[in-house]
Amino acid sequence: MDFYLRCGGETKMDECCGIFGIFAPGCDVSKVTTYALYALQHRGQESAGIALSDGRKVHLRKGPGLVSEQLAKFHELDNINGIAAIGHVRYSTTGDDRQENAQPLLLSYRHGSLAVAHNGNLVNGEELRERLEKEGSIFQTTTDSELIAHLVARYGYSDLESSLKGVLPYLHGAYSFLFLTEDKLICVRDPHGVRPLSLGKWQGYYVLASESCAFDTIGAEMIRDVQPGEMIIIDREGLRSVPVLPVHRQALCIFEFIYFARPDSDINGQNVHLVRKELGRRLAREQPADADVVTGVPDSSMAAASGFAEEIGLPYEVALIKNRYIGRTFIQPSQQERDIGVQLKLNPVRKVIEGKRVVIVDDSIVRGTTSKRLVDMFYRAGAREVHLRISSPPVICPCYYGINTPTYEELIGFHREVEEIRAQIGVATLGYLSHAGMLAAAGLPAGHFCMACFSGDYPI
Repeated sequence: MDFYLRCGGETKMDECCGIFGIFAPGCDVSKVTTYALYALQHRGQESAGIALSDGRKVHLRKGPGLVSEQLAKFHELDNINGIAAIGHVRYSTTGDDRQENAQPLLLSYRHGSLAVAHNGNLVNGEELRERLEKEGSIFQTTTDSELIAHLVARYGYSDLESSLKGVLPYLHGAYSFLFLTEDKLICVRDPHGVRPLSLGKWQGYYVLASESCAFDTIGAEMIRDVQPGEMIIIDREGLRSVPVLPVHRQALCIFEFIYFARPDSDINGQNVHLVRKELGRRLAREQPADADVVTGVPDSSMAAASGFAEEIGLPYEVALIKNRYIGRTFIQPSQQERDIGVQLKLNPVRKVIEGKRVVIVDDSIVRGTTSKRLVDMFYRAGAREVHLRISSPPVICPCYYGINTPTYEELIGFHREVEEIRAQIGVATLGYLSHAGMLAAAGLPAGHFCMACFSGDYPI
């Protein structure tokens, strides 16, 4: 269920956003941030923005659409002698896709300017917002980023670090925040570590990003993951790390490995591509299929499909071709338009499929509408049998931590047995990977992950 299917088909289980930060006085921080946002584009396509500090003032450029659609605005920052910048690409979960919700957000308060970029979702955000509104706060957006900015402004300390220490215990949910002032770059990761965030070094200066693939793009070296509950302060004096929140249970979103993250990223010391390939191998051991050929759904399922084929001893073929030049149909409001988007973006290779028993390996089934269309597409292309294998367990619960998911009733895995799902999709056989197989492939014990969408065990 890669990004293109999510855009043109089911439009859910979408990652909230990607963030990047750099503190590098005397360097072209706007261009570096732009390149990094290109690398994080898969994490959000509704808007893109950069906030840049020149040491005296914070400048902001942002707008709806892809990074490439904001280049003219971003180039306006090239002539500013910046010392630090933060960037953001957005897919909305909390807050709709209105232009004012584009990030970073830039606010002025009595101690100066504050730019905020956020990845995740506060589960108590609505409660905090209502409380602040009753006390007289006026909100311009519907985002959690503005909410925390209001809290920081109201807390009263003259330095941002002290204000954040006072505010963060009131925030419940999944978050990775970047804050930029005139002279500081600060990041905070929630105490469960649900959303990823990494620290790197570029030409002797520090950088932060949602995924390590952004470091590769700009030629930076990854140092480590930002720890759950950790605050990092970067300024002209260097870097300081402060553990600001106690860690009771780590809960990295396991869907980062299944399909959110880019395959060339490393998270928690594990390479995403290799984890996905191992998911496919374990899926083949648990759910083999009597077939002629194996194929994957571009792009996130390709590694799992190749691992499945290697393990089971069947040839692996590219049987679906993606049209990479179609626009961003995910913003189309109607289901009919999204349905057409699938047909525009994916086309079967008839000569590979015709007369064959085909195993399609995909990373997940959410509503099942896209899976059914894929199966129908393969049968129309002449497949003799179509078998579906899923490199994760059934999705049975919605996510409240920054992922856009449907309700319980809309999830095909909620209160349905596998055989019922198989019949609804119209596939010859259907097999899911077990919880144990998924965890073994990820290389970390269950206590390190949030698996609420598969289990209903919500860590927060």
